[in-house]
Amino acid sequence: MKAHRTIGLLRSGRPVTLAALGDSLTRGWMVRKGYLDYLAEMLRRDYPACDLRIVNEGLPGDTADCGLYRLETDILDAKPDCVLVQYAINDASLGFTTGRFKRTIRGIVEKIRRAGEAEIVLVTSSFIGDNRENAIAEEYYQVLADIGEEEGLPVALVHEHWKRKVAEGVDWRSLVQFDFVHPTMEGYRHMAEAVMEMFREDHAEELQKLPKR
Repeated sequence: MKAHRTIGLLRSGRPVTLAALGDSLTRGWMVRKGYLDYLAEMLRRDYPACDLRIVNEGLPGDTADCGLYRLETDILDAKPDCVLVQYAINDASLGFTTGRFKRTIRGIVEKIRRAGEAEIVLVTSSFIGDNRENAIAEEYYQVLADIGEEEGLPVALVHEHWKRKVAEGVDWRSLVQFDFVHPTMEGYRHMAEAVMEMFREDHAEELQKLPKR
């Protein structure tokens, strides 16, 4: 599933505000360029006519509960056309249950929808290695995938994109910083690639829209 409404706005050349709610991975912790910087470059490359504004409301240490609390002032007041929502790792590490996480993400989705017509894209976080911590994090990523399916929302599966890159031969250690969690610039670039897929229409979808002869 793609962010078709936002794709249409990007193509039209009309002003587009893309707001991002999340934790330190959204902010771009300890790097010169985070995933939103790379994403902006990719969007402007693919949609050269676009008039794009990025609102980065990533907060290091943030959880979905805090995101719901600050959603109105930090995100909705900016009148976004599209909202990226990225949480999981902090919620998992702080012991919030997957049930609570799901209720909170649903609360964020419902509040955005009540406020207007902003498109919503859910974003998973990074692949943090073949370990117990990653296995736990992936339970929360699955919650995001489930909500996406239930609510008809695009979900950028960042962790799966990273796994594919590692399987293709990318050294996982080149994607993470010294804490083995936060991405390096290369890791953020791959994160942006996964999110960009939500804003890139499939060729098959484009063919379906062509007039019949």
